[in-house]
Amino acid sequence: MIEHELSLYINDRLHQVVVDSRRTLLDLLREQLRLTGTKKGCDHGQCGACTVLLDGTRVNSCLVLAVTCEGAHVTTVEGLGTADALDPMQEAFVQHDALQCGYCTPGQICSAIGMLDEVRRGVPSHVSSSLEAVPAVLDEREIRERMSGNLCRCGAYVNIVDAILSQVG
Repeated sequence: MIEHELSLYINDRLHQVVVDSRRTLLDLLREQLRLTGTKKGCDHGQCGACTVLLDGTRVNSCLVLAVTCEGAHVTTVEGLGTADALDPMQEAFVQHDALQCGYCTPGQICSAIGMLDEVRRGVPSHVSSSLEAVPAVLDEREIRERMSGNLCRCGAYVNIVDAILSQVG
């Protein structure tokens, strides 16, 4: 076992930790730092339950080795809002009843925030009409494609799309 000292910011707080070189960011968050809002679903990058924002970009934390995050800024669902002051996307999910069991919700919310930032930056999707232009309208089809890496076993997709649409422009 090879261990590394690592400094990174999680939810705007500096953490200095020692991690096994094989430990994923997800396992660092959940097991070492006890930030259990980020969920372990498939542990293969297929379900999106572990989605966090890494330097502002959404990633599947089960696929990221913690040692690659030296100096990085990680935002988990715990860093988005508080019980008294929810993040606007969290509030939209509540308002639109965009969850059932809630297991995928932290990843869905982090992914939605990252996805809206991608749109603002002009990152195209597979259904974008142009690779050079930001979609004129972020519609249901575009949102469904961009969120396709986040699975909901309960099938709350309609309400998830509505929650995201409520936060557009």
